[in-house]
Amino acid sequence: MGARHRNGNRGAVALPLRRRQEDPMQAYDRLPAALRAWIQGARLPWSAQSCHRIWQAARRDGLDPEAALDRLEAAEQRTLQAIRQRQQAPKPGVPRS
Repeated sequence: MGARHRNGNRGAVALPLRRRQEDPMQAYDRLPAALRAWIQGARLPWSAQSCHRIWQAARRDGLDPEAALDRLEAAEQRTLQAIRQRQQAPKPGVPRS
C-alpha cells in the first residue's frame, strides 16, 4: 500500500515527490485555458506551478501562447529523455551481463 498509495496518479514515473505550498487545484484553475489544455494532454504529471513558471518565462521573452506551449513541450521532451537515460544507466554495484 505504501508506494502505490503515495504515487497516486503519477504512474511509474521516477520523479521526486514534492510538497506543495498551495492547493494544487486552485493553482490549476488560475492557469490560462491554453495551458490547462496542454497539461491535460501532457505525458508527465506536471504541477501547475512548474508549468506556470515556464509559461511566464516564455511570455516574458516575448513568445506568443503557441510558442510558449512549444517551450513546455520541449521541456517535457528533455525530462522524458533524462528519465530514459536514468533507466538505461547501469546500476552501481550490479555486474553487467
